Amino acid sequence: MKKLIGSKKIKTVVFISGTGSNLKSLINFSKTKKSPISIDLIISNTSKATGLKYASQFKIKKKIFNFEKNEVTEKNILLFLKKEKINFVCLAGFMKILSNNFIKKFKGKIINIHPSLLPKYKGLHTHERAIENKEKFTGCTVHYVTGKLDSGKIIMQAKVKILAKDNSFSLAKKVLKKEHKLYSDSISKIFN
Repeated sequence: MKKLIGSKKIKTVVFISGTGSNLKSLINFSKTKKSPISIDLIISNTSKATGLKYASQFKIKKKIFNFEKNEVTEKNILLFLKKEKINFVCLAGFMKILSNNFIKKFKGKIINIHPSLLPKYKGLHTHERAIENKEKFTGCTVHYVTGKLDSGKIIMQAKVKILAKDNSFSLAKKVLKKEHKLYSDSISKIFN
């Protein structure tokens, strides 16, 4: 996916459900000269997402959608994204699964960051599972989103060594640090 020379940055939305630490690093990245994207919108499935504070801090439009009626909600989100002229979607700790229909509308333009070295440990509790299975390494993966959970084409990965003293919290912290750089690097790789 190439960005046109001299063209404006690609209008991007970030979907979040939690603290938004990846969102914050994406915003900081988007403000650099070399970034191919601009973060124009933040969407959350919950008003309790503490990451929403970055919307006001960085003056970015935010919208909260209730996912009780998924189909209707997704239709509304798609209309809203069209209205806002959004061309690229980043999922950052978004705890809802998007439907095939939604994904098709943004085919090849939705990416996600996952806290494991995919294809290992898809889904939740990745750090606990890696420790339980006595893995020597874990890490994070940025991948394209497809209809199958955490199964899209891998863009980039970063490795983290698992130490004997690590627990799921210490490991999560180490992986998150890697995630922040990996997400930006992956976006640069896609558009360059």
